[in-house]
This record gives sequence, C-alpha cells and structure tokens, in this order.
Amino acid sequence: MAEPIETSLEPRDGGATSAETSNRAAAVTVADKAAADLPRRNSMSLLVRTNLVLAVSALLIVVVAVVALNVFVIEPIAERSADDEAALLVLSAQTWVELPPDARPYFELELAQNHDLIISAELEPLAAADFNQPYLSLLQDKLAERLGVPVTLLQGDELIWADIPMGGFELQIGFSPSRRDIQPLYVGIIIIVLGAGIVFFASLFIVQRITRPLVQVAEKAEIFRGGENFEPLPEQGPRELVSLTRNFNIMARDISALLSNRTTLLAGVSHDLRTPLTRMRLALELLPDDVDPKLIERFERNLEAMDALIGDALRFARGTGERAQEVALAPFVADILGSFEQVIPLQVESADNLRLSVAPGALQRVIVNLVSNGLQHGDDVRVRLHGRQIHVIDSGPGIPESDRVQVFQPFFRLDSSRSAATGGSGLGLAIVQQLCQAQGWRVAIQSAPDGGTDVVVTL
Repeated sequence: MAEPIETSLEPRDGGATSAETSNRAAAVTVADKAAADLPRRNSMSLLVRTNLVLAVSALLIVVVAVVALNVFVIEPIAERSADDEAALLVLSAQTWVELPPDARPYFELELAQNHDLIISAELEPLAAADFNQPYLSLLQDKLAERLGVPVTLLQGDELIWADIPMGGFELQIGFSPSRRDIQPLYVGIIIIVLGAGIVFFASLFIVQRITRPLVQVAEKAEIFRGGENFEPLPEQGPRELVSLTRNFNIMARDISALLSNRTTLLAGVSHDLRTPLTRMRLALELLPDDVDPKLIERFERNLEAMDALIGDALRFARGTGERAQEVALAPFVADILGSFEQVIPLQVESADNLRLSVAPGALQRVIVNLVSNGLQHGDDVRVRLHGRQIHVIDSGPGIPESDRVQVFQPFFRLDSSRSAATGGSGLGLAIVQQLCQAQGWRVAIQSAPDGGTDVVVTL
C-alpha cells in the first residue's frame, strides 16, 4: 500500500523560507517606520519653516533699511536742521542788538509769536542741559561754529536756553526742546513693527496657498490604503503642485486597481481550487470500505488544511471597501465573544452606550482572529474595553519584543507555534493588521500585567 501523502508548502526562492522572507520584509518595515518617524519628530512644518525664514529675512532687511535711513536721511536732515536753527538764533541775537532799544520789545514779541523764541538780555543762573537728545549736542556744535566761541546750552523749566554773546551783550535765547527733536529709535521701531506685520501676513497668505495643496497630499498619502473609494485631489495651484497632485492621483488609482486585481485574482483562484477540493472530498467518501481509514483521515486533514489556507489567503487579500456603520461597541463585542464555544470574559471600562462608526465585518474578523490566536497559545483569554481601545489578553508565553513587528507579516510564525496543535497558515495577525490599516485603526502588542500577551486595537 502506498504511503499517505502529507501536503506541505516548500520554499521556492532557493531555500529561503517564508518566515525568513517575512523577517527581511519586517526589518525593512521597521527601518522604514523609524526613518519616517524621525523627520516627523525632528522637523518643522513647511508653513512654519517658510514663515520663519521670511521673518528672519524681513528683519534683516528692516535693520539694513533703518541703518541706511539713519545714515543717509535722518542724520543729514538733523544736521541741516541744527544748522538752520543755529542760524536763526544767531540772526535773532544780531537783529536784537542792531535794533533801537524802543523797538526791541516789539521784536521780542514777534519772535515769541511767530518763531517760538524767547530772547532776554537778563541772564538767569541755569543748570547745564541734559544732552540725552542728540539734536541738542548737534545744535550746540553748530552755534559754536557760527559764533567762533564755545556756547553752553542751559536747562530751564520748559525751555532750552542758549547763552549767545553778540555786540557786547550777553543774550539768552530760549526755545522748545522738542522743536526740532528727532526720534530715530521710535522711527526704527515703527518700521520694524509695521514692516514685520506686513511681511508676516503677506508671507502667510502666499505660503498657505503653496502649502495647503502639499498638506492635502500629505494627509491623503498618510491615510491612503489602496481602497476603491479613493477621492482624487483637486489639481489646482502652481504648475509644480498641479504636476504633483496629478501624479499622486495617477499613482493612487494604479495602486487601487492593482489591489483590486489582486483580490479578484485570489478570489478566482480560491474558487477554482475549492472546486477540485470538493471533488476530492466526494472521491474520499466514495472510496471502498477496505481502504485504510488512517489514509482517508490523513487525506481529509490535508484537504481541510488546504481549504483553511485558501480561506486565509482570500481574507488576507480582502479587507478594504467595507462601509462604516454606527454600532454600540460593548454589545457588538459581546455578541462576537458569544459565538465561541469557550466562555470569553468581557470587561467594560468605558460607557456601555459608546457608539462608534466602524466597519462591522472588519472589526468582527479582527476580534475573532485575535481571540482565536490567543486560544491557540494560552488557556485563558479575556477581552477588556477601555474607551476606544479593545484589549485581547491571553495567558500564553507571550511574544518577545523583538518579534512584535514581524508577527504581523504574512506567513510568519514564532518557533513555539510550529507544532500541528498551535500552528496555522501564519496569516491571522497579517489579516488583522491589514484590516486595521484599511480602516484607519491601530494595532499594537504589549505584555500583559500578569504575563502573556495584550493585543490592543485602537479604533
């Protein structure tokens, strides 16, 4: 009698097993995630970075403008103004000396009314003026140049006084300290504030027009999982951005078509393979009674394994396209756990009436796969609901931290799960991860507080 034949999957890549291939793929995935997370943590957004560069550039431009304005405009104007002021004071003193004594009071009145100058032949003891205003120091120098003698400016109650010797007289002429005062500091502050405000709002408007399409592309790329319900981005804006969005839309449509073709192909292959499997089962049922029962049992076991593998591959290919529906989370999970022969405890730490918009078929398959996987590796499995998180906790040996990324790769199995009792196709957790990615959920593995594994699905 011929020996019974056991079906097996042999490696086809020159000796590399599917687990080794998955290890390499997982290593690449880990490296890619690390490389993608690093710039996200360390880099600023394009809007912030561009505004910062424009702000620094605008500040430097304003500083250069203020310095140039002070050197080439304010200082020459101030010098000319001080020279004109000094000429007016000297001319007033000279005119007062040349006038007859009886005409001097009328001249003094005219200076006070028309030029805000007070002229007096009676000297008052006054303190020296405080030269915190650059214009006063400049005026004193111009007076000294015109008179040929040092001139002292004095500080009165409200006026600045200049002692001017003229024609044998010592005259004091008073004028307002703010008459020709200049404020380069205030001018610079005004220019900087207004200039910075104008540059900021202008750059904000321009940069937002540029970055808004880029942000849309980034958000679409982050949530895109190859579903058939992809909505193309609007192709508008500058020429470069239109080219970027157009190529992204083309790429997304190609990927969606590729995944759809993969699903169709695997569905067709599954259908075509299940037909001969059904015929083989029928042939086994029609075998004569004198055939070895152990041989029939082995063939049936192999056929069931092949059928399970085909079903897992088909479920792995699918996982997108299901519409979201609003469900009550706690009752929904309780109904799923009630379908198991073994009692699965459910602990609800969130509101019993918490309702979420989820794909019910995908969520059911995720929970069933996780609970079934936990039952294969541990005697005790329990589920805990904490807000939007679903914890599936088992009492098994746990998953090493170094393998918590690889276990989500297709056909990857830990060494401890290669026995016939606990082994499988290696697609259970891969299906879970693909469904979570397609629905925008997150799945992670951590150690349970009392040992074992805690798989957390965040909706």
